[in-house]
Amino acid sequence: MQTRKIAGQIMGQLEAFEGSKAAMDTSNLLIVRGRSRQRIQPEELKSTISHIMKELGAKELDMFSDKTADIFTLIDEQIRSQVDIQGESDVYGIYRLKESFENMNCHAEYGMGLLNDIAVFIILWKDKSGVGPLFVELVVSYLEE
Repeated sequence: MQTRKIAGQIMGQLEAFEGSKAAMDTSNLLIVRGRSRQRIQPEELKSTISHIMKELGAKELDMFSDKTADIFTLIDEQIRSQVDIQGESDVYGIYRLKESFENMNCHAEYGMGLLNDIAVFIILWKDKSGVGPLFVELVVSYLEE
């Protein structure tokens, strides 16, 4: 239940709760997608993520650290335990995510935070044209060992 509370707080803070949908909801993992009603400028996406982590009391992690890679590996295992995914795990694929969004003509930022034994991964992205909403993708994972 803690994962839902954290996700609800984040989606509420981004004004993205209404209309949001859970892509995956298990006892240890919640993935939510939504659209923010806030008009956040591209250059403010990273600071918005940092502000959310600070408000949660989460420690923001270096996206390229071994600890973050270990967390992504655990999240990948949690997803694969629920969904049949072909191919090998590629923990470094997440780092190519921003490049993929940019190739689709979008601004994108992401960040990872740790709140006790819960990981929070936030992706914010929007079209470079300035038209359309700010999209939010959120992963909240209880890090059971």
